[in-house]
Amino acid sequence: MPIKKYLLTGLMVWLPLAITIWVLLWMMNVLDGLFARLLMALSAVSSDQFGQSLDKLSHIPGLGVVLVLGFMLLTGALVSNVAGRWWLKQWDRMFTHIPVVKSIYNSVKKVSDTLFSSNGNAFRTAVLVQFPRPGCWTIAFQTGVPDGEVAAHLPGDLISVYVPTTPNPTGGYFLLLPRADVIELAMSVDEALTYVISMGAVSPTVHADANPPTSPH
Repeated sequence: MPIKKYLLTGLMVWLPLAITIWVLLWMMNVLDGLFARLLMALSAVSSDQFGQSLDKLSHIPGLGVVLVLGFMLLTGALVSNVAGRWWLKQWDRMFTHIPVVKSIYNSVKKVSDTLFSSNGNAFRTAVLVQFPRPGCWTIAFQTGVPDGEVAAHLPGDLISVYVPTTPNPTGGYFLLLPRADVIELAMSVDEALTYVISMGAVSPTVHADANPPTSPH
């Protein structure tokens, strides 16, 4: 029926925008809530006049988001120079000497440095791998190569890959695979993620430099 077709088409047009706005509003509410709690704590220990000013600030929508973004930009600018990097080293040294905290802090820092470093290779390449058994293919992302003790116990040329789940790519599997069993794709990481999240419904763009089909190993 044309009506059903038009309804589905209209839904496909507006659904991505609606979800995007919903996620942004959720993030803004979370940040505003944290900012409001911080202002309430400050107003509780300050004078009445200053506390009233803080209470007015807590009712400005989106101010918490703006302040958080501004704080992040200021922090990034400060640590980009020599003096800022020195203070960052002292910060890291302080947390790496606190029991229990140092294990969590070091692990999170290594992961964030790997994922968000402009010089790193994590999630820079989309690949095809056979998973969960030979003959079944899925999209994965190269995260690096084995190193240290792990590499010493594994023979051959291996790479580290992350296989995301569908439709939630934040969960997945970490695999070490022979490089010869992995097919590197020309598509971007964004295109590959879209392909995974849509469960194959949104096909990526065909690139002119894409590798020719390779027969399964």
